[in-house]
Amino acid sequence: MNLSIRQEENQGVIVLYLSGEIDAFTATKLREELIPLAELGQTVRVDLSNVDYIDSTGLGVFIGALKAIHDKNGTLTLAGMSKRIQRLFSITGLDEVISIEEEEGSK
Repeated sequence: MNLSIRQEENQGVIVLYLSGEIDAFTATKLREELIPLAELGQTVRVDLSNVDYIDSTGLGVFIGALKAIHDKNGTLTLAGMSKRIQRLFSITGLDEVISIEEEEGSK
């Protein structure tokens, strides 16, 4: 499956809306969009509402972005996770280091 990425700016926050799967085949596309924003120290919110699957390569992109964004005093927030993806972040301990917006009624 593919990954589609739509970027918007809302009151100084860059929002990336992701849809599809984040895996070894699509992680490069995410990295190319997310890392430059992180390196600029932007406030970035990644909406994962329409993401069905994330593998370890995808998790690595988020870790890289987190490191880059912290170096530039920006912020990274993940939002809209399904219960399945929330569990992945919890099992790996990434929910302890990455800001995750918990939403009512998440899938």
